[in-house]
Amino acid sequence: MKLIDRRLKLTELLLRCSISVFALLALILVVTDTEVKLIFTIKKTAKYTDMKAVVFLVVANGIAAVYSLLQSVRCVVGTMKGRVLFSKPLAWAFFSGDQAMAYLNVAAIAATAESGVIAREGEEDLQWMRVCNMYGKFCNQMAIGVSSALLASIAMVFVSCISAFSLFRLYGATKDRRTTPW
Repeated sequence: MKLIDRRLKLTELLLRCSISVFALLALILVVTDTEVKLIFTIKKTAKYTDMKAVVFLVVANGIAAVYSLLQSVRCVVGTMKGRVLFSKPLAWAFFSGDQAMAYLNVAAIAATAESGVIAREGEEDLQWMRVCNMYGKFCNQMAIGVSSALLASIAMVFVSCISAFSLFRLYGATKDRRTTPW
């Protein structure tokens, strides 16, 4: 069981570090993304604050990067001290935090993806025009940032599974399952 614990902790540490890297990369790509177009005599700048869903993505990725970095430090300290999580309240806190981060980022990705599709394709019924035709560089960099956030979000889902496993194995089996009927 100790070999499984070590591999599980190493996997958790690698996933948490990748979350921090991908979330920070997404944050940097999205926040630094701007493009200026001259329409007749008016300068129009496209930036991430123009779409509220993207602002939500930036905030969610910032929170996720910091949370994952702190949890990575906890994993490293726990591994160096050789401790395995045995406290149920602490396991519940980590599980709840991981679930909240995963849901927050999945929601941010969904909202931003919808805004991206509307920006790329437009919405004729509502008379919303395509903006990626005019702001190609902006849309491409935004797509790369959202893709990085998606990778971080997928890693968060896996970390949530690991924290669920770590939590629920603390409860263990109290009855013999072979003799207990349905």
